[in-house]
Amino acid sequence: MVFNILVLGSGAATPTNNRHCSAQLVNMCGSHILIDCGEGTQDQLRRYHQKLQSIKYILISHLHGDHFFGLPGLLSTLHLCGRTEPLSVFAPKGASEAIRLLFDVSGTELRYPLSIVEMDMESPVTILQERYFHIDAFPLQHSVPTYGFLIVEEPPLLNLRPKMRDKYQMTNDDCIRVKNGEDLRLVDGTVVANADLTLPRRKQRKYAYCCDTAFDESLVDTVAGVDMLCMESTFDNAFCAMAEERRHCTAQQAATIAAQAGVRQLLLTHFSARYRDIEPLLNEARSVFQSTICASDGTFYEITSQIKTS
Repeated sequence: MVFNILVLGSGAATPTNNRHCSAQLVNMCGSHILIDCGEGTQDQLRRYHQKLQSIKYILISHLHGDHFFGLPGLLSTLHLCGRTEPLSVFAPKGASEAIRLLFDVSGTELRYPLSIVEMDMESPVTILQERYFHIDAFPLQHSVPTYGFLIVEEPPLLNLRPKMRDKYQMTNDDCIRVKNGEDLRLVDGTVVANADLTLPRRKQRKYAYCCDTAFDESLVDTVAGVDMLCMESTFDNAFCAMAEERRHCTAQQAATIAAQAGVRQLLLTHFSARYRDIEPLLNEARSVFQSTICASDGTFYEITSQIKTS
């Protein structure tokens, strides 16, 4: 089952020559989910050979321009390219009004059904349930209403151990029940434990996206144990006061959350344009949490038991 992310933009506030505004494309078991849509996102999708029409869901963390201003253009382009499939957008309050106003003044009418689901919650809430995964949204501490996202793979079906089906003459219905975790009851009443019939279940994979946010240790419980935590690191510690004032994190603070949450890997993103070289940010984070990497536009990150980049 595919589970990877393509970083389309890893910069903060303004685009630079090598870092565009925030956007990521997640492929979760064939469902394509766009997280944030800063200026130029549709250009980045084309640059990295991604099909715009494959996007099924869009998640907007907050309505600051570097996370949201690319959305009206993308929605319009999908229409111009002939989209007819429904599209769902999850965004904070105000997104519907902003999109409606822009479309009204520009005379834009979409040929596909667009659903904008506005989020307003004070604790984690499941906003989307699919067969192979679900998505939770949770509040972050920023200067405007902002949400993080947790994408969780649903528990995969168990696999039968070799020769178990023939040994116990299991029917198709027996196999389905056992793969769903039930014990096997034989005709004579004997019960065969599920663990004796199946291989150990593969661990659910989890990906958490937290951008933008101030340092907030309450995040630890929400993102505990995820395979990859993508977290903003707009500044280094030299700008700690500015980070606090603007409700952002330093690289060290992001690493502190990762270490306390026991995540498998930390992916830093949302770098201020002041940093031409982000090596100091990486080193600062690794001094706290060694398993840290920096997001790079155009790079795929695969969510597995061992995170790989390509």
